[in-house]
Amino acid sequence: MTEGITYAAAGVDTAAGDRAVELMKSAVARTHGPNVVGGFGGFAGLFDVSMLKGYDRPLLASSTDGVGTKVAIAQALDIHDTIGFDLVGMVVDDIVVCGAEPLVMTDYIATGKVVPERIADIVRGIAAACEVAGTALVGGETAEHPGLLKADEYDVAGAAVGVVEASALLGPEKVREGDVVIAMASSGLHSNGFSLVRAVINHAGWTLEREVEEFSRTLGEELLEPTRVYASDCLALARDEASQVHAFSHVTGGGLAANLARVLPTGLSASVDRGSWAVPAVFDVVRGLGQVPWSDLENTLNLGVGMVAVVGADGADAALAKLASLGLPAWVLGTVTADDGAQGADITRGSKGVDGGAVRLTGEYRV
Repeated sequence: MTEGITYAAAGVDTAAGDRAVELMKSAVARTHGPNVVGGFGGFAGLFDVSMLKGYDRPLLASSTDGVGTKVAIAQALDIHDTIGFDLVGMVVDDIVVCGAEPLVMTDYIATGKVVPERIADIVRGIAAACEVAGTALVGGETAEHPGLLKADEYDVAGAAVGVVEASALLGPEKVREGDVVIAMASSGLHSNGFSLVRAVINHAGWTLEREVEEFSRTLGEELLEPTRVYASDCLALARDEASQVHAFSHVTGGGLAANLARVLPTGLSASVDRGSWAVPAVFDVVRGLGQVPWSDLENTLNLGVGMVAVVGADGADAALAKLASLGLPAWVLGTVTADDGAQGADITRGSKGVDGGAVRLTGEYRV
């Protein structure tokens, strides 16, 4: 008699999934404060939002994202405990842009084959980043997709929800002429533009194990540097009245100018001095290896600026001092002025469907 086809024979190992859950439980639990109800393993994550009763008009903020093709670097190096920082950063730092506190996050991992230790490493990284952000990791899902993904392939995605008092909402409505634009340093490439980066590396024939003098470590180690998570620092800055924060911009896909333009109102323009910081080595190496034009580089990668704050003219010194006290390198990029309507290759006006203000890039980059 021919044996029937089982789920395991089809390539799905539910027991491996259970083992992965056991391996990650303690890391996830460390993100749970008193507001998490029901603990670990429920069909839905529960979070006590009784504190919303103290809000006059609470606004919920939500965001979802992944980490793009950076997962290919993690898979090639067989290092999986840092990609979670990239995921959390991409999600919660979009929420904090409007001044919202990210409360809860969930994750989704699709893989060709569940290897418990690998899945647990991914989730441990997500949980560690959630601790940095002050966000509870209240749920997740691991899906095994044999035949769709190879055994060693996976992709990750996540979503988060936060809250902000309506009167404390940050954004274009608060930006004024004379405001100062402040940059917060990135930790490297973060999680955007890896299709370009990988194409350049492949073209150059470099291996991930190659020691690179400019990095003082291997190429793979540099590329896998985790995304800096800004959420708690941005919230601390926003709550510092002396800093007069009016808006934040998370510099992700599209680069600095396109993302900054999204948080400026029509009629105003922000100047950005390219020479106000030294572009980190990884960006210049990518440029040189691929002969990538500066224009393409700045429209794709963060070039060393991961988050931007727009603050009142009288708040710039206080904001820089606050960020310094938090250990976050920051500097003045430029100022906000009236938009003169000028056009040109160095001017971005509006972005990603937003009919916003303009950003003018001036000067030359320092490397």
